[in-house]
Amino acid sequence: MLRKLPLAILGQSLGGLMTTVGVYAYATNQPTLNLACFFYGIPLLLGGLALKAAELKPVPIKVEPSSEVLALRPDQATKTQLQIFNDVTRYRYGQEAHLDAVLGALGMSPTTDHRPVMSGIWETLTGGFYTLVMEFESPLIDLETWKGKEDKMTRFFGPDVKVKVSPSSNKEDSVEVAIVTSPGECADLEFQTEAPNKRTFFM
Repeated sequence: MLRKLPLAILGQSLGGLMTTVGVYAYATNQPTLNLACFFYGIPLLLGGLALKAAELKPVPIKVEPSSEVLALRPDQATKTQLQIFNDVTRYRYGQEAHLDAVLGALGMSPTTDHRPVMSGIWETLTGGFYTLVMEFESPLIDLETWKGKEDKMTRFFGPDVKVKVSPSSNKEDSVEVAIVTSPGECADLEFQTEAPNKRTFFM
């Protein structure tokens, strides 16, 4: 589970430990150890502090997947579904919000204040097909606007998926975006021609 371990904490902990040892080595007249610990410890500590300031925490998994979901995931989940799940459930750095570039490309982020915030994610089944559900807090963009983007999101996240939007059953002013595996659905040719850049939206 190293992918879910915050690099900022690792940097601060290791850097702090090495710096402390360096101080001890200086006080006990051990110049070689003192120099080595300061040389590596201080940059690690400062790097950890910098990462902490730019840290974006993982999106919580609201529902643990059932055995049926786990059994179907390897055969039915698309690369895009898996990439989204893997990217948003780990710590990220230098990014303002999860899927911020994707929301911008879809016209769902006119300003930082209006941008929906992903508050949860889970895997389930819809009619026997693997489904990835993302929950967004969206107080300034209404449900009808979201539903009007269903076809565009289907093409964007495709091929082989269908996107359905519904009000959240857990929170007010929130929506659930379900990416349902749907073999045969096509991706938008406009997005396909920009495929290399599309993938960087998740990085």
